[in-house]
Amino acid sequence: MAQVSFEIAGRPYTVGCREGEEPNLRSLVQRLESLSPMATRASGGLSHERTLLYIALMLADQVADLERSPASGVPPHLIDKLADRLEAVAAALEEEPASA
Repeated sequence: MAQVSFEIAGRPYTVGCREGEEPNLRSLVQRLESLSPMATRASGGLSHERTLLYIALMLADQVADLERSPASGVPPHLIDKLADRLEAVAAALEEEPASA
């Protein structure tokens, strides 16, 4: 089992993970640490536990936002363009040929 040491909000931690998962864990730690200054301000710096609580709440808020409005993966302007093309094809199919 691998071990990764890091700091969040100035406090040191060591966490175990499977071999090879260290880069992913470090990436997650960077995400948490990026929220640390705002969480420290929000908690008033009263306690480390409260700062971690604010980090957890900010992450939960981000997850809730993503769940409420998942990205479709297709930009709206491309959807509009595709709709226009489909309407043109439908109009062409509805026209009856001059000689049948």
